[in-house]
Amino acid sequence: MLKLLPLSYNEMLDLPLAPFYWKKNESTPKKPVLPLRQFWELIIRGSYPELAEHPEKDPLLWHESYIQTYLERDIRGLRQIGDLTQFQLFLRAVAARSGQLFQMSDVAKDIGVSVNTIKGWLGVLEATFQVIILRPHFANIMKRLVKTPKVYFTDVGTLCYLLGLRDIDHLASGPMAGALAETFIFSEIYKRISNQGFTPQIYFWRTSTGTEVDIIIEDQGKLIPIEVKASSTPTPHMAKGIISFQKDLGEKATRGYVVHLGDLELPLKQDVLALPFAQL
Repeated sequence: MLKLLPLSYNEMLDLPLAPFYWKKNESTPKKPVLPLRQFWELIIRGSYPELAEHPEKDPLLWHESYIQTYLERDIRGLRQIGDLTQFQLFLRAVAARSGQLFQMSDVAKDIGVSVNTIKGWLGVLEATFQVIILRPHFANIMKRLVKTPKVYFTDVGTLCYLLGLRDIDHLASGPMAGALAETFIFSEIYKRISNQGFTPQIYFWRTSTGTEVDIIIEDQGKLIPIEVKASSTPTPHMAKGIISFQKDLGEKATRGYVVHLGDLELPLKQDVLALPFAQL
């Protein structure tokens, strides 16, 4: 069975088999740096094949048609949803929380439905590959299942459409910039691991005091910590969560990466590297 997700950035560059930074060797081709404005243009368009293949197509009209088709055909084929307007409100509520801890009770209260309804609807979004549910990392697997997860949209263009974000300047300087960049990088990692034929073992890490690392990749028994920043000027302070994670996890934790939107590749701390997203 093949899970056909939206295109990864590597696929758009025609480098579908390019390895992650920590697995590259001397023969690995160096990817071009993506200027900041082009990054935000990519965010608004998203990565569905039709939009990638036809740059002249209007992403707003495309995503509007996509959501309408999804609601009227796919959703009703999967689950009996009487009020599509209410489900659209739910979609937008999930979009506003992409990359954040997802409290079902809060969403249920905002929309005026039961928690069980929200749980069922979230299951529909996951089953139709609109969202990916990210669970916290715990050594105890049962804890991972019961603790509050995060939810990410699979395609960041769909996310922008649902949030009503159209203007690049407003997008880059607005309050959702961090969540959008994090959603994009997370989905990029998820797609690339999936495309290699593996089930992605990805988590986030958060302590009781609020120290957090955005993305933890489990690879052959090791844990790779990644922090995402919607900035082009990385600073040592951005490595704070990764350093805490490395101290807590000891030998299981590998070198960490602060993935950012600039073009600088430089060490921030011992075992923490600032990495341009294009080189990921």
